[in-house]
Amino acid sequence: MEYTRESLADLIVARLEAEAKRMAEQWHTPGQIRSCWIDNLLPADIVHEINRVFPVPDRMVLKKSMRENKHVAAQMDQYHPVLEEIVYAFQDQRIVDLVAKITGLEAMEPDSELYAGGISAMRKGAYLRPHLDNSHDAKRERYRVLNLLYYVTPDWSKADGGALQLWDNGPDGEPRTIASLCNRLVLMATDKTSWHSVNEVTKDGVRSCISNYYFSKVSPEEQDYFHATSFRQEHGEGLSDLVMQADNALRTAILKLTGDKLYKNPHVYKRDGADEDKAA
Repeated sequence: MEYTRESLADLIVARLEAEAKRMAEQWHTPGQIRSCWIDNLLPADIVHEINRVFPVPDRMVLKKSMRENKHVAAQMDQYHPVLEEIVYAFQDQRIVDLVAKITGLEAMEPDSELYAGGISAMRKGAYLRPHLDNSHDAKRERYRVLNLLYYVTPDWSKADGGALQLWDNGPDGEPRTIASLCNRLVLMATDKTSWHSVNEVTKDGVRSCISNYYFSKVSPEEQDYFHATSFRQEHGEGLSDLVMQADNALRTAILKLTGDKLYKNPHVYKRDGADEDKAA
């Protein structure tokens, strides 16, 4: 069976419509980073096919430092066509509109260039330290306001690690954990207080994820702000946390002063050989 972004979007729309009220209530829970999730998003046979064709990590780009350890990819034409179709299914305008209704976020737009989106894979030992996502898009014209994370690894449990952790009281506090269960879609606000991480993968397997960001010219904070991707150590502990904070401040200052003159993030979808590198 051929899966297209339109047919996949039809299925996603139906599930979101059925769960929209519950998801909206979950999203607006006081005292938490705005987030919600839905399970059993797609029929099991489709999820199985997506997972079956997911590339092995070695075919993706490794990002490894004290801040993170994961494999990522945005150049979707290098992989099985169904992966590009499911990535872009989440950019269907009907889904954007439904997500706007659930979250109340205004004037959201999907990102056809997959700036920091696409697919990711995390092996045993992989992690993401607590961080804030870059506040803007590549051209710094729109705010990054929402992350959509869709997990597709069968037989994955909370005990296997690789879970999304939301630090509702900041990285000095304790996280709230959302397991990366197969066929679960998580919506998470991305603003200047939405600290999140991925705890270490403990299973001999690969935690696979499909991600999209939505952007908006309307600030989610009702005021202007800008920051580079900013990392912290869990619980604000140790010398590494001080190093990360200094690095965050330096990179933010440089980006404010130079824009994309010194560095362009290669993590975008380049089509037809065009140079579409964008700013960090």
